[in-house]
Amino acid sequence: MPKTILITGATAGFGEACARRFAAEGWQLILTGRRAERLEALQAELGEAVRQVIALDVRDREAVHAQLAGLSDIDVLLNNAGLALGLEPAWEVDLDDWETMVDTNVKGVMYCTRAILPGMVERNCGHVINIGSTAGSWPYPGGNVYGGTKAFVQQFSRNLRTDLLGTRVRVTEIDPGMAESEFSQVRFKGDDESAAKVYAGAEALSPADIAEAVFFVANLPGHVNVNAMELMCIDQAWGPLAVHRKEG
Repeated sequence: MPKTILITGATAGFGEACARRFAAEGWQLILTGRRAERLEALQAELGEAVRQVIALDVRDREAVHAQLAGLSDIDVLLNNAGLALGLEPAWEVDLDDWETMVDTNVKGVMYCTRAILPGMVERNCGHVINIGSTAGSWPYPGGNVYGGTKAFVQQFSRNLRTDLLGTRVRVTEIDPGMAESEFSQVRFKGDDESAAKVYAGAEALSPADIAEAVFFVANLPGHVNVNAMELMCIDQAWGPLAVHRKEG
């Protein structure tokens, strides 16, 4: 019997690439996202692999519960929906941007996990895969709340593992570094020129690369739990610690 994966944020980027990757291997897909027309287009493309599409904003607690809590046969929950907004320093940032990131990257993961996890525990099988970011471990200027939300994903994933010890439910956090998708267009609110500069001169990760990582961890033997996987493109690495030096 085909396995079923529920993918949040399936309308672009990592989520869309994961939908294609899992569909190619015969999985059944339940796809969620805010843009219904994109979900319908993906459903038309992937055909019978798509079991259901759900137009859903993961920030809406009541909607998440109403739409997802009845799904008791999910083999993999991919908490992919997330975003970054702005690169301003903390004292200049728009508070609405901070709240949107917290509501999506933190609360959305909480809501979806809480809706799906009871069914996994009851069946004593399943896999929660959370998309984090290298920003959850390694800070950069302007990362402020975005990095904080991804640090939450890291600790939430670890603590889920401790809660689930003794069950056959697995938890994995996948932390991509620089990856070229709609991410930067969203961060810069449609400023394509600023978004393009993020990737200029480098061969960034692609959504297909991340989909391959997700597919790999989801298809390991059931007794194998990949706790965390951090990925960067070969053109990205860590820099020296910043030091502010006074002149004169």
